[in-house]
Amino acid sequence: MHHAGHEEHGAGGSPRHPPHAGHSGHAHPSPGKPSGKHEHHGHQHGHAHHVAEFRRRFWVSLILTLPILLLSPAIQSWFRFSLDFPGRMLLLWGFASAVYVYGGWPFLVGARRELLKRTPGMMTLIALAITVAYAYSTTVVFGFPGKIFFWELATLIDVMLLGHWIEMKSVLGASRALEKLAALIPKEAHRLRPDGSVENVPVHALQPGDRVLVKPGERIPVDGVVVEGRSSVNEAMLTGESRPVEKKPGDEVIGGAINGEGALVVEVQRTGKDTYLAQVIELVKQAQASRSRTQDLANRVAFWLTLIAIGVGLLTLGVWLALGKDFAFAMERMVTVMVITCPHALGLAVPLVVAVSTTMAAGNGLLIRDRSAFERARILKAVMFDKTGTLTEGRFGVTDVIPLSDRPEEEILRIAAALESSSEHPIARGIVESFDGSVPKVEGFRAIPGKGVEGQVEGRTCRVVSPGYLRERGITVEHPDVQRVMEEGKTVVFLLEEDSPLGAIALADRIRPESREAVKRLKAMGLEVMMLTGDARAVAAWVSRELGLDRYFAEVLPHEKAEKVREVQQQGRTVAMVGDGVNDAPALVQADVGIAIGAGTDVAVESADIVLVRDDPRDVVALLALSRATYRKMQENLLWATGYNLVAIPLAAGVLAFRGILLSPAVGALLMSLSTVVVAINAQLLWKQVDLPSQRT
Repeated sequence: MHHAGHEEHGAGGSPRHPPHAGHSGHAHPSPGKPSGKHEHHGHQHGHAHHVAEFRRRFWVSLILTLPILLLSPAIQSWFRFSLDFPGRMLLLWGFASAVYVYGGWPFLVGARRELLKRTPGMMTLIALAITVAYAYSTTVVFGFPGKIFFWELATLIDVMLLGHWIEMKSVLGASRALEKLAALIPKEAHRLRPDGSVENVPVHALQPGDRVLVKPGERIPVDGVVVEGRSSVNEAMLTGESRPVEKKPGDEVIGGAINGEGALVVEVQRTGKDTYLAQVIELVKQAQASRSRTQDLANRVAFWLTLIAIGVGLLTLGVWLALGKDFAFAMERMVTVMVITCPHALGLAVPLVVAVSTTMAAGNGLLIRDRSAFERARILKAVMFDKTGTLTEGRFGVTDVIPLSDRPEEEILRIAAALESSSEHPIARGIVESFDGSVPKVEGFRAIPGKGVEGQVEGRTCRVVSPGYLRERGITVEHPDVQRVMEEGKTVVFLLEEDSPLGAIALADRIRPESREAVKRLKAMGLEVMMLTGDARAVAAWVSRELGLDRYFAEVLPHEKAEKVREVQQQGRTVAMVGDGVNDAPALVQADVGIAIGAGTDVAVESADIVLVRDDPRDVVALLALSRATYRKMQENLLWATGYNLVAIPLAAGVLAFRGILLSPAVGALLMSLSTVVVAINAQLLWKQVDLPSQRT
């Protein structure tokens, strides 16, 4: 059955899906303000401030680490130099204390938060490791026998700060994609005054009903309708449509799109929060903030990994002491175990993929409203399409031209288009729009009420008439193709010269050229493809046969669509419903994944989990492919982030000490940070693995 609904996904989260404070399942502390709340999703400015703080702490700590290295006895013995003077150890302790307090502060504050919430995680682990190392080394400086860990402590903090800096920069990159979207809106617009003169005003001052002039090469300032001019408009950054779209009076334009060669006068329809771009930005923010079920799994793994780290660390200490090793050696092994087990990469594994996939989707006109529905898309078994306006164009067009004389198809359509060019009937419009070339002039045009039209074309009397007209006149047409198109439920008209049939023209709601490819690719992905329509069975059978659908449901009333979706679900299938979001609303809600297609600038389709901006059914394929690829990347990252511990923890504990292989805490920190970088790079590789609309020619 379908999830409970979208009311749970407000901007502020919900009882079931609270927005997580940090991308790794714990709140990253604000380095500068220990008590300040760091909300990762949303406030990019605050996030950028935290990135700068981690960067500053890293460089300061790194500079302070240089004298620590020079003053450390272990470093001096390795590199065979001596730097000894009275008070050397106290000076070393002073530098180490500065690094511990200043560089380690974010981790100490983070650990306190985690412990207060009773969810010990990565911060607790780092804080424990550096505190144990610092406290133990301090006691050695002031007389306790043993070995100091100051250089390991300093380099560990440096590497951890660097890792966090890289992590936060990576996640900030996804948030900056939203800033780039917002930057598409120009600051000023050329508003037309009633007298026709132009004034430059801030975009936020525009009101619905205002008219603005958009010059060639400029960005369109707000959503609106073209009232004057013709031009091609580049909407690639907004919808993923790579080719410029022709715009003429009556066509809608989106704020942020780039105007081409012609000047346009646009009447403002939507401003501020109601614009397409503002709604996209809000949807992306919500999707990034909504909890992912995979993220919850990552957080649970991180919690257990923390307990394992502490347990194995204490066990390592006990075993080495029991084997007769000195306390300093055993302590070093324990510290290294605790460092190398930090679930740092684990915390980054899912959120980075979420951020990348959401940004990819939004930039390609695939708008995710419900993150969990997007994840469910990978396990779909069936996709049900509404017919009209989804698989078909939603308007009458010529599907067949059947010659009944020696005249070729193009000639039949040319004469019919000439006759129908003076009529406003839907059949007439369908014929005229289906013919590309120039049509001859018609003289003596007149309508035959309820039956068709007639007129003089190139000196001959021609008519386009209904089958009823033929019956009245006793004209019989026996042709297998005419019989076939009638059985398919198509509308058939005849072109006559005097009373002699020249050809038959069949019209129907035309199938989108993209639908064939979409159905083929969905079936190749192992999905059943079905169709719901209120149309007659004969029409549905024709569309189904043309597209190679697995099943179709015909003569279904709007309120019955949800029942049909439920019927397929009860057969054990996970179902996506694809519709235009108007009369398909109950079916979209009933489906496991509701997809509104061809929403255009109306992105707030309340009943859908996912909104596809364009009316291209291939976008459904792209969406499902992205869902599968996203889950695969999450799995790869989780596997890497946890799997490397299987090797690293035993090495850190010293199982190969007898072979001379010992990992220091600093090397442990370096390995752990490398795993973070691997996870970050792997998430970015998602861009290369999905065929998105923007990559189509």
